[in-house]
Amino acid sequence: MDQPEHLPAQPVSTPATGTTSITDSAVAKVAAVAARSVPGVHFLGLGSSRALGALRGAVGAGEGSPGVSAEVGQREVAVDIVLTAAYGRPLQQIAEEVRAAVYLAVERITGLHVIEVNVEIGDVHLPEAAGAAPHAAAGQQPPQPPDRTPRPHPAAPNGGATSDTVEQP
Repeated sequence: MDQPEHLPAQPVSTPATGTTSITDSAVAKVAAVAARSVPGVHFLGLGSSRALGALRGAVGAGEGSPGVSAEVGQREVAVDIVLTAAYGRPLQQIAEEVRAAVYLAVERITGLHVIEVNVEIGDVHLPEAAGAAPHAAAGQQPPQPPDRTPRPHPAAPNGGATSDTVEQP
């Protein structure tokens, strides 16, 4: 008797049918991971939304992506991100890097066309408030405020010396 040979599976000649949908929540999670990877993003959302998210997580009300929302259409998606930036990096630079990272990750992972990524920097985390040195970990010098010390004007009388004091009798 001949035994049947095991043949490799042959592709079906008819295409598989069905639909695939990607939810707003799934896209928001992809965007959140991409945004968190950018240096200078302290956390997503604001302090109040983080506290509310922790409370929801504690009672098992879902993970969500605090600070990130997405609106998915048939082939396009728009993403809105609210974040708290770490003090010390230029905020516009952080926003541009977040935007680029989210565009790349969402398009690569979901296959959807990203039409916009809106970034709102809602707060800046100041490490001094937590008792840490602001730039010690990053090896950077903090930006210094402008020097507001009065300087003599070279064209002023008396060799440029000025006095802001009033003599008392």
